[in-house]
Amino acid sequence: MPGLATPCESGRRRRSLSSPVLLGLLCTLAVLLQTGSGCPSACVCNGTEVDCSGRGLVALPTLSLPPGTRTLLLPNNRLSSLPPDTFANLTGLERLDLSNNFLDNLPATLFRELGNLTDLELRNNSLTALDRELFQGLSQLRRLDLSLNGLSSVPLGLLDDLQGLTWLSLATNRLHALERPAFEPLANLQFLHLGGNPWECDCNLRDFKHWMEWLLYRGGRVDAVECTLPKDLRGRDIRGVPVEMFNYCLQLEDENGSVGVSKGGAAPCSRAGGAQPSETPPVADAAPAPDCVRQRYRPVSVRRAIGTVVIAGVVCGIVCIMMVAAAAYGCIYASLMAKYQRELKKRQPLMGDGDADGDPEEKQISSVA
Repeated sequence: MPGLATPCESGRRRRSLSSPVLLGLLCTLAVLLQTGSGCPSACVCNGTEVDCSGRGLVALPTLSLPPGTRTLLLPNNRLSSLPPDTFANLTGLERLDLSNNFLDNLPATLFRELGNLTDLELRNNSLTALDRELFQGLSQLRRLDLSLNGLSSVPLGLLDDLQGLTWLSLATNRLHALERPAFEPLANLQFLHLGGNPWECDCNLRDFKHWMEWLLYRGGRVDAVECTLPKDLRGRDIRGVPVEMFNYCLQLEDENGSVGVSKGGAAPCSRAGGAQPSETPPVADAAPAPDCVRQRYRPVSVRRAIGTVVIAGVVCGIVCIMMVAAAAYGCIYASLMAKYQRELKKRQPLMGDGDADGDPEEKQISSVA
């Protein structure tokens, strides 16, 4: 009949209608396969985490990771160096673990694109020095582990952009002393690990000792900082060393300053960005640079000040208690003396009558005798 399709024609129509649907499914599957192929062959990808730990990697080319990657784990490999652009395309990375490798030098721009990084693990490598711009731009970093390396110093400016850092470990390195200005930007630091270093508790560590006391005063925590030198302080925690033992440092600073002025130069200044040698002859009466003046600033021990206030409060309390006790004793004594005087006055007339009655008897006895 006209207008009615035969069974063959109906089958052809169903196949023609299902072809676009099948094509769409194939395209979607191809896209998914292409996306999944972003996981490196030597790694295991699980959601937002890419785990490449313990794979024996010697080199690490520019990575192409799945979109949305937040965690990259590269510990327990054999990495000794990394190209400057290794993490250039990983702007969303929040955690990076490079611990237990053989890294001995890190390019200054290695982490420059990781503005969202909050956790950086560099533990147990072969780092002996760090570029002062290495952590530039990592304002979101909260945890930094540099323990078990060979660091002998922390350069000024290295931690300037880490105002949000709350946990820092420099344990088990080769640190002898630390400069206070290098740590002053860490306004939110709560945990500082410094154990296992050969600390020399001399004038070079004095200002940092005061900064540690300030950190403890505002609720932070610092592990043991045991001295190795001088010998009379070996094994002692520098936090327990009386501040009076550093008084000689002030005398040394004054002597160094006077020697510098007598030679026509300014007082020595080791802080970066401070006074630099000039090509023109220095003026004998020229004032020292501001950084040098700041370096010679004599900070006050916060812990010692608190102890003094506590002791003064206890002494004042004891004195007040003694004064109250003395006043109470005086009042009681005066009351007793007044009562005694009143009783004495009452007894005096009775004593007078007794004397009058007794006189005739005495006279009679004397007459009989």
